[in-house]
Amino acid sequence: MKLNSGLVSFLLLALPVLAIAQASKPVQAPSPPRPAALISPEVHADGSVTFRFRAPNAKEVKVEVEGAEAVPLQQNDQGVWSGTTTPLRPDYYGYSFVADGVRLIDPSNALLKPNLLATENAVHVPGPPSLPWELNDVPHGEVHHHFYKSAVAGDDRDYYVYTPAGYDPSAQRTYPVLYLLHGFSDDASGWTAVGRANVILDNLIAQGKAKPMIVVMPLGYGTMEMIRVGWDAWSHPQLRKQNFDKFREALLREVMPRAESEYRITKDRNARAIAGLSMGGSESLLTGLNNLDKFAWIGAFSSGGIPES
Repeated sequence: MKLNSGLVSFLLLALPVLAIAQASKPVQAPSPPRPAALISPEVHADGSVTFRFRAPNAKEVKVEVEGAEAVPLQQNDQGVWSGTTTPLRPDYYGYSFVADGVRLIDPSNALLKPNLLATENAVHVPGPPSLPWELNDVPHGEVHHHFYKSAVAGDDRDYYVYTPAGYDPSAQRTYPVLYLLHGFSDDASGWTAVGRANVILDNLIAQGKAKPMIVVMPLGYGTMEMIRVGWDAWSHPQLRKQNFDKFREALLREVMPRAESEYRITKDRNARAIAGLSMGGSESLLTGLNNLDKFAWIGAFSSGGIPES
């Protein structure tokens, strides 16, 4: 009885206080309805692509698509801008919106093209299974992501490793290795996130056009000052030289020993290749040709940034 009477006394005291607090609570206006989700990009059967972008206060919006003409967008009465490209060949295309001169990503598209200086979105115009970058019903390898502290560069960095379908770390079989280097402004994920290297390798290996191999894709900068300086970095000869020299040292002293101790890689120059695109092409030449005891195969594509002397 005492417990019940105490509870009654508490409620008699508390209820008026709660009522006053509720009465003094400000009335909140109802939240405005959320605008309908946009479908962007929308790929059509003929390979054309419609882009949509909500920007009711913008005066001019266009979409710039990699390898195609920029498309001016038109605004409707809901503030949505839209436009359609001419038919595009099957491929992956980077793109970005430009609203009143400001470059922006597409908030309706989760597919990004990572870049340390200019991230964009990507759109896939699908093609036949014969295209090497199309995902097919073949055995798939795996992509592994590693992190380490670089004593050479003085920072924390990463690298990716592709292992082919059927790779067994406990087996005795070893594999040839390709060190694959990205271009300037890309990061270590460039070859998989943008270049779809793992998908291409899966297809080529399944077709018997490539031998099963391990691919190591490191961060391609000897110093991240290259990125902090931006596109003007290549006009600084000392910075450019430091970048090439330190990258070569980090690859030979840190990445290669780590990868070749963690994976079943054949430790023989005849089973070791290095190749790269743009800045990575130059690094492949400078690293590979100066270390012929380590690399029997060297590939360089659209190489850039090598000094003339």
